[in-house]
Amino acid sequence: MGISVWQLLIVLLIVVLLFGTKKLRSIGKDMGGAVKGFREAMDAEEQKQENEKKEIDHDTTDTTTESAKEKDKV
Repeated sequence: MGISVWQLLIVLLIVVLLFGTKKLRSIGKDMGGAVKGFREAMDAEEQKQENEKKEIDHDTTDTTTESAKEKDKV
């Protein structure tokens, strides 16, 4: 009971007739730009989180090293 290839082609033909190829091309371009922007934003957020994690790890390491040095002095 699925959609056959012929039914998809008929739907595609109707969509092209309704909107025209120029309109569909511009819609595709806009959608591609939106997806690209979304991916860039996600990558930037992941890098931000990784940098924050590195800073936390670095701060923890510095604190641990300073504590060890103070214990050695005593």
